[in-house]
Amino acid sequence: ALVEAAVQLVREEGPAGITLREAARRAGVTHAAPYRHFADKQALLAAVAEEGFLALRDFVEQAIVDRGDVGALEAAGLAYVSFARDNPSQFRVMFGDQLRDKSSYPELMRVDQAVFDLITGVIEKAQRRGDVASGEPAGLALVAWSMVHGVASLAVDGQMDRVGLQGDQVDALVGRVVATIHAGIQRRTT
Repeated sequence: ALVEAAVQLVREEGPAGITLREAARRAGVTHAAPYRHFADKQALLAAVAEEGFLALRDFVEQAIVDRGDVGALEAAGLAYVSFARDNPSQFRVMFGDQLRDKSSYPELMRVDQAVFDLITGVIEKAQRRGDVASGEPAGLALVAWSMVHGVASLAVDGQMDRVGLQGDQVDALVGRVVATIHAGIQRRTT
């Protein structure tokens, strides 16, 4: 209940607006109750980020399943950016500097890695099909993630508005970015 209240707080107030006291009030517990579960605000933010990574992984995984092997990279990219646009404040908690030391939260690190592993798996499947060049899948996934995450961050921070991109236009941009990624990592035949 505290994490749900904190997620809602983050949606309404942004990452900086979260307090243990307000999360407790919204969860209907005493102001001291959060300290039984969370050492401090950082720990509660880590739980918010953890919930976000779990939701992101499920969202991307569902997009890949719906698409099958063909087009999985594009589906993953579109899902990633869509999640960010639908959950901008939580996305900021997941990737922003509100959490000073994520390594203090092993479960957060695990679910964060699970999202990256999902993208790496997409690359590995494409390599097995012969669609993507051989090489270290995690390195290729890092290239793909960097580009798609950049688009997601720009969208979340309202930077797409400055060039007039909204809605489906952002999705079209993601499609172009993924096509660029694929062109860069595809297997070359000589």
